[in-house]
Amino acid sequence: MANPTSPGAISLRVKFLEYANCTCYGVATMGSETPLPTSRARLAAVLRATKEVVSIDTAAQTLDLDRTAAAKLLSRWRKQGWLRRIGHGLYVPVPLDLSGSEQVVGDPWVLVPTLFGQCYIGGWTAAHHWELTEQLFNETVVFTTRRISAKRATAQGVVFLLHHAAKKRLFGLKPVWRGTTRVNISDPARTVIDMLAMPDTGGGIDHVADCLSAYQKTPTYDGGLLIRYAEQFGNGAIFKRLGFLAETRPQSPELAVACRERLTQGYTRLDPALSCRHLVTAWRLWVPERWKQGTT
Repeated sequence: MANPTSPGAISLRVKFLEYANCTCYGVATMGSETPLPTSRARLAAVLRATKEVVSIDTAAQTLDLDRTAAAKLLSRWRKQGWLRRIGHGLYVPVPLDLSGSEQVVGDPWVLVPTLFGQCYIGGWTAAHHWELTEQLFNETVVFTTRRISAKRATAQGVVFLLHHAAKKRLFGLKPVWRGTTRVNISDPARTVIDMLAMPDTGGGIDHVADCLSAYQKTPTYDGGLLIRYAEQFGNGAIFKRLGFLAETRPQSPELAVACRERLTQGYTRLDPALSCRHLVTAWRLWVPERWKQGTT
């Protein structure tokens, strides 16, 4: 950013939304010795202090205002077209060339930490990130420690599919940087474990099985890590589903043995969303007819 006391024109440029398909642009630029308007200078100060998402608390702290005054100021900037509201007390800057667009955020991941607090991206979204699948899904899967009143949330035209996660299950995560925002995502092994625990987060058991197969073909595959994560997760259904898949497609005898040693009592379905009428007694697992052991 240029030194405001240097000779020549005064220029204040705020860099935000720097992604693969987005370039920097100026939120406020004044030239030829014209002083920067107070309102524009305050906006520039707030944007400098934020990342991609502007909150009431950030504005209040930056401008030394109480929350009520800061909220009114952000609302006024929204009406002027500088900001767009994405949630309660949350805004994103509007690029000048997208002022008439419904979506101004190039990468929806940058919204996740602010919208959902202590959380991580997982399920099919993480599977695609780690190249365990080429299939694209419309919703972004998010696991959050917050209470969930609705399983779907929409912000900036993007649909987030929400699942509650206990704090003790915040393991196996990797931080990734999207622009200037740090976002947590489940690592490949944890992604597979989540999808085995909740097949709907992986697009159904068929797609989950494909992702498991893809993970086993990667240089970073670690069967022992899958077992440790499954133990830490604490859901016996994971070992039943993982063991069954390891014994059928693709065949992984060592992984199957490790799962069998940890088999719990009771029966579960291979996929709760499917009609499962065939019982595989060895795995205490109800499966669809087409998933009978040895015929998949």
